[in-house]
Amino acid sequence: MKAIIVEDEIPAREELEYLIETYSEIEVTECFEDGLDVLKFLQENETDAIFLDINIPSLDGMLLAGNINKFKKKPYIIFTTAYKEHAAHAFELEAFDYILKPYDEKRIAAMLNKLENSFIREQSNKDKTVNPSISMNQGEGSIGTNNRINLRKNNSIIVTDVNDIFYAVANEKVTLVYTLDEEYTMPMSISEFYSRLPQNLFFHCHRSYTVNLSKISEIVPWFNQTYILRLKNLKTEIPVSRSKVKTFRKIMDLQ
Repeated sequence: MKAIIVEDEIPAREELEYLIETYSEIEVTECFEDGLDVLKFLQENETDAIFLDINIPSLDGMLLAGNINKFKKKPYIIFTTAYKEHAAHAFELEAFDYILKPYDEKRIAAMLNKLENSFIREQSNKDKTVNPSISMNQGEGSIGTNNRINLRKNNSIIVTDVNDIFYAVANEKVTLVYTLDEEYTMPMSISEFYSRLPQNLFFHCHRSYTVNLSKISEIVPWFNQTYILRLKNLKTEIPVSRSKVKTFRKIMDLQ
């Protein structure tokens, strides 16, 4: 998932970038200080989300959002502002969220989790619309009718039973996928790879990790009420991040 930040105050922009990097896998591709520059950028480029301050030069955030709202492909808009009074107007513009400054870390983390989950659902629904049978067995990293997925190893495409995947880990701009005996390299972000997996079988437990729930052999309590996961027949340990703990506990029925 890609995003841009529109913020003319450098400390606020840097703090927001840090929080996005810490609590999500969203890639911040550009930062802007001026509303007109954003509009010019969006005329030639697409993005999935915009973190938008209201009080910015040339074209304020509300007017900019009104223009963006007319786009055929509309990105998620998250207003980031010190002004409470614009909240009603923001949601009239179908804003995804309205975050007040100074930033509350827990509030930001929860919003980012909700944003990523919404994006994954939206992409999944688009795939089903394009092909209602979900038989996307021609594409790499797609689930076929027999729960098969195409993984890449060197220059080959290996058709793999999705149940054989133990976990996946982000590695810069690619995702490494592990079965019991093999490692595969997928040319996509871990968020995109996760969106192609059965959501009832896999859990995105950390910004850099996705795990097959059926392969977990041990759940070890860790710092700050988080967990470390140990997998069957593997020595690898998988972290569960703080922002994912509540959902993980519910999925695994942990008391």
